[in-house]
Amino acid sequence: MEVVLIPGLWLDGSSWDEVVPVLEKAGHRTHALTLPGMVAGTDRSSITIGDHVDAVVAVVDDLEPPDGIVLVGHSGGGAIAHAAVDARPSLVDRVVYVDAVPAADGDCVNDSLPVGDGEIPLPDWSLFDDEDLVDLSEPLRAAFRARAIPSPRLVAAGPVSLSDPRRFDVPATVIACEYPSVRLRSLIETGSPYTAELARIRDVSYIDLPTGHWPQFTRPVELGEVIITAAQLA
Repeated sequence: MEVVLIPGLWLDGSSWDEVVPVLEKAGHRTHALTLPGMVAGTDRSSITIGDHVDAVVAVVDDLEPPDGIVLVGHSGGGAIAHAAVDARPSLVDRVVYVDAVPAADGDCVNDSLPVGDGEIPLPDWSLFDDEDLVDLSEPLRAAFRARAIPSPRLVAAGPVSLSDPRRFDVPATVIACEYPSVRLRSLIETGSPYTAELARIRDVSYIDLPTGHWPQFTRPVELGEVIITAAQLA
């Protein structure tokens, strides 16, 4: 299986470094992406979420896998993965949302983050909820901050564009970290706007991985194992 790993805000492809060996040992081929603008020293003020989606779609188009394609999106990368599925619904066998849910057409990843010069640096830890930071020890926080790259404002705050209803036919797996999957199911049952797009996907499975918002740092081996479990469903 071709496993395309899409990072969330402030992260590049190296954020999957401790997850990749787990996947490759299981026989999967991995593609840990560094998306446009996510290189230090880059002018990212004009880069949009559409540019990130296009970069993922280009990778999907270049793959000719005998065993299928699984897109894995962490956090804001989940919105990008979902938009890539919308663009290529016939090529993707499963999408995995890591502590994320898909954004609906016109929604954005997060338009409330502090912005400066067209980009969003990693905020102070005090801006995050306690649930985000579970298991993120002081050494892990320091390592995260040292590697963090400012995200383009238009990636976080720009609207997602979706148009193909066939995206709802592509099976999905949600890896629930901060909050248990039972909470997501409850939000769906009560009609929460947060899970409105997820509720429209016809085949959704859930895997609980209790930790904070960055399991690739706090529980990388376990994250790799549950991604393998999800890929086996494809």
